[in-house]
Parts: sequence; structure tokens; C-alpha cells
Amino acid sequence: MSLDRELLARPAVELAPLVLGAVLRHGGVALRITEVEAYLGDGTDPGSHAFRGRTRRNAAMYGPPGHLYAYFSYGMHVCANIVCSPEGAASALLLRGGEIVDGLAEARSRRTTSKTDGDLARGPARLTIALGIGLGDDGADLGALPFELTLPAIPAPAVRTGPRTGVSGPGGGVAFPWRFWLPGEPTVSPYRRHPQLRNASGV
Repeated sequence: MSLDRELLARPAVELAPLVLGAVLRHGGVALRITEVEAYLGDGTDPGSHAFRGRTRRNAAMYGPPGHLYAYFSYGMHVCANIVCSPEGAASALLLRGGEIVDGLAEARSRRTTSKTDGDLARGPARLTIALGIGLGDDGADLGALPFELTLPAIPAPAVRTGPRTGVSGPGGGVAFPWRFWLPGEPTVSPYRRHPQLRNASGV
């Protein structure tokens, strides 16, 4: 099935609720996306890797929509994003949570510390491990094997929004309620404010 590149060329904030419920497959494992965070580009979004412009690390964010932007978080874990917006306009959706809908045994073998199946892809680092996504997949086309992205036929009937998780500075505040999730889903990761925000608020 070919990707709807025109739909994926929308800005991340507009596309985010339309991606919830989509199924992303990598090889033998597939998950239904239940939680994402939107990030925009140059000078627009202080929480984005592309806020200060293009670098070697964030180059995939400037690429064509429907590709993968993968990066190391704190030098420990790989996080995966769906690139959106027209090519040249940095914009991406961080995949934060999902439900494994195929290849459950394979996902379990990768995530041996998960106590329940709901925890297999609950959080961005767990999600990439469960799907077998690595840093070498940066820039991969999500419409070409071993990837397959199937967008939902109709938008999710209910979507919740709130501040992004673990983002420091203004980008993590209430002015950027760009975390989107399906309510009532056990695979949605818990919200955590960045320590700098907690300190600033006295919490």
C-alpha cells in the first residue's frame, strides 16, 4: 500500500491527531500508534532539534515526508520520528507509544524486561526496541520494505493533548501542548516534566 504523501506533507501539529491509530510495521513486528509528539523547525519550536537550523544529526527532518528520523537520546536509546511537512521544512512526529498488533513473540524477545504486553512499546525507547529500529534506519522510507506505514481510514474519534514530555525550557511548557494521545490506552506513556521545569515551578 502506497503512502499518502500529500497527507504526510502537513505540518506536524496538524498531522499528529490523524496519525493516531496508524499501524507501523518493521519486519515481523507491527504496532498501532497511540501517542506522538509534534515538533516543528527553524526558529519556530524551541523544543525541536531543528530550532537552530539544519545539522548532520537532524538532516532527515528536512527530507521528504513519510521518512524516518532516528536519533540517539542521551547517547543511550534510539528514538524514532515520522518526518512530515514538505521537503525542506523541518517537521516530525516523535513516536511515543503504541500497541503491538503483530509479531508479539518477537517484540517480547526484544523487551524481556516488560512485565506486561502493554509495556512493550510504552515510551519512545521501548517502542524502537520492540520494533527493532536502530540508528541505521535514519532516513528510511516508511513506504518501502522493511517498513510499512498504514494510516487510519478515519481519524480517531477522541484525542487528548498536553505539554510534551521531558522537554526543557519554553518548549516543554503549556504554550506547546503538542503531545497527542488516544485516551484510555494502557500503552500511552506517563507524562513527566523536565527537571528544569519542576525546579522553576517549585514542584
